[in-house]
Amino acid sequence: MFKQNDLIVEMPKLRKFASKLTRNATEADDLLQSTLLRALEKNSYFETGTDLFKWSSKIMYNIFVTDYRRKTKFESQYDPEFHIENRSVEPDQQTKLEVKAVGRAMEQMSPEHKEILIMVCVKGMQYQEVADILDIPVGTVRSRLSRARNQLIAMMEGPMSPEFGENIEEREIAMLQRAA
Repeated sequence: MFKQNDLIVEMPKLRKFASKLTRNATEADDLLQSTLLRALEKNSYFETGTDLFKWSSKIMYNIFVTDYRRKTKFESQYDPEFHIENRSVEPDQQTKLEVKAVGRAMEQMSPEHKEILIMVCVKGMQYQEVADILDIPVGTVRSRLSRARNQLIAMMEGPMSPEFGENIEEREIAMLQRAA
């Protein structure tokens, strides 16, 4: 058996060994802590007269190898980091330009059409809710919404959209359909 003070004396060498194994300061500290805990738990297995550093570094190495095998077998097999790093993301600028173009087109619309589009397409309100708020029949809500969408699409089509250098009808229709 050994005394705790003997183990404390070996800590700097054990920390250095853990750093060499893990090549990461945080993981080295975790490995050192696990090693010290295991050494204290298995104190009765220590034979007096043997080298405490060799004994405790063997414990450290075994813990490291066990953790390494566990990581390679389970964690890396289903590790989402690879997929997250290699996931493609559309550029945010394109969406911002489209939203600005829709906003400019909506500024040119009549207040009735703009209001219907905002309530139904942006806020996601039901036709009946809109009809109750505006105090108009549901059929009027539907017809105004249809005309507002057609008007917005016509404005967005234009001859060519200068922001994109192409006709964006299909994109705007898809955006409106998603919003509805």
